[in-house]
Amino acid sequence: MNIFKYHNYAFAKLLAFRIQISLAYQIMAVVVGWHIYEITHDPLSLGLIGLAEVIPYFASALIAGHAVDHYYSRRLFGALAAILLFINALILTALSIGWLNGQATFWIYGAIVFTGFARAFIAPSYNTLFAIIVPRKQFVKAASLGTTAFQAGLVMGPAIGGFLVGFASKTVAYGVSSILCLSAMIAMLLIKIDEPKNAESTHLFNSIKQGLDFVFSNQVVLGAMSLDMFAILFGGAVAMLPAFINDIYRLGPESLGVLRAAPAVGAIVAGLWITHNPINLHAGRWLLGAVAGFGICIISFGLTKSYWIAATMLLLSGVCDGISVVLRQTIMQLATPDSMRGRVAAINGIFIGSSNELGAFESGTTARLMGLVPSVIFGGLMTLSVVGITSKFAPKLRRLELHQLH
Repeated sequence: MNIFKYHNYAFAKLLAFRIQISLAYQIMAVVVGWHIYEITHDPLSLGLIGLAEVIPYFASALIAGHAVDHYYSRRLFGALAAILLFINALILTALSIGWLNGQATFWIYGAIVFTGFARAFIAPSYNTLFAIIVPRKQFVKAASLGTTAFQAGLVMGPAIGGFLVGFASKTVAYGVSSILCLSAMIAMLLIKIDEPKNAESTHLFNSIKQGLDFVFSNQVVLGAMSLDMFAILFGGAVAMLPAFINDIYRLGPESLGVLRAAPAVGAIVAGLWITHNPINLHAGRWLLGAVAGFGICIISFGLTKSYWIAATMLLLSGVCDGISVVLRQTIMQLATPDSMRGRVAAINGIFIGSSNELGAFESGTTARLMGLVPSVIFGGLMTLSVVGITSKFAPKLRRLELHQLH
């Protein structure tokens, strides 16, 4: 599929926005994790990074979804997200240079708050523009390309962040993130399309209620959201990687970048494969199987003390996660009415996006209580339990064929 055929390169610019915003976010994530663990040497401090991001995200996600559906241009909201992430990068850059006085952890957690607000607008603006730009019959392939672009950011971001810290400095890494944020903002503003009229204006709380009613009355949509939310919540081993690198493998930040990138490498492989071999039959079973595979890989990662076996398990977990993400995004795009894409994307973000940060907090807390390795194994076992529960209580999702949603 030629991605440049949509509306004078609009889809290519949308992908450029997505990969650059992902790169900026991932570089900051890996550097912040190393930065704060370097200061505290406490796994719980890594979990608190996720909590600092998810609280503002929760507070603003539904409002952001309503705004994207009802006010102004979706492109402007995407640009706003890039600006908020840019502010985060500037604060962290100033801290690493030594321009900010006081407790370093306070400034780090404070900067991450802007990331939470930024993420609230990224998914609603991206998803609504995706549906405007991409013909419906191309949703599966385009979702695969979008996921591949996103995962490319997940691959390159941690690797770049780790190498920049190891061979340059945290300041340089944060500075590169700020440049990427500005570039992502420009890519979004350069998208030239005729956006359809916004949904008819309604009261904020009524608007949010409409989105919630749709999600909770649709077993397929709710099942897909819940599956990934709880699976990722308990499978958040990636947040503990600085502790594994420092305490178990006894390696440096360059190695952290490789491990952080490994899941995304697997996800890119999965995304490229699905682009050429779209999954239409037995989509529900594929989704459940992929999440189960993810849980098995996380358990295997926790059990090994070999750095390279750990990297392989994380790569395979990325393959499983990549299949899951493409299928879930395709289900959400096909099942959601155009008039409420922003709100449903926001609700989906609360279910899925926040699960990474809550998963980081859960992993940090259980690591403190149970120990680092037992906490990861526990998370993988809980992921498998979630698959079993979802399969039993969401039979429509288990039996789903994508053509049923067209």
